[in-house]
Amino acid sequence: MMLDYTKVSKIYLVCGKTDLRKGIDGLAAIIQHQYQFDPYENALFLFCGGRLDRFKMLYYENDGYLLLYKRLDQGKFHWPRTKEEIRQLSHQQLRWLLEGISIDQPKAIRSGKKGIF
Repeated sequence: MMLDYTKVSKIYLVCGKTDLRKGIDGLAAIIQHQYQFDPYENALFLFCGGRLDRFKMLYYENDGYLLLYKRLDQGKFHWPRTKEEIRQLSHQQLRWLLEGISIDQPKAIRSGKKGIF
């Protein structure tokens, strides 16, 4: 039951504030009803509450859901606060977020586009 997030095909960050009192069923309902995503797909869904020092991550494995809750001892996450938005993250952006760095790095080298010279 070790989650290797590098093997997950999609990572979604739910922007804004989420009520972190919600459990698996409540978070899955948000994914399904508010954003019209499939909570059973091979994807991580990240949620942050009003305080920026904790988040929850929801992931469906083959036999059930995994709910991860993390609270920082010091510092805060750089969580986008745009309401009603969900953003797809790269694995690099997830690492930045978990390291306390903003996911919007203006000087980061972006992936190239095929067929454009």
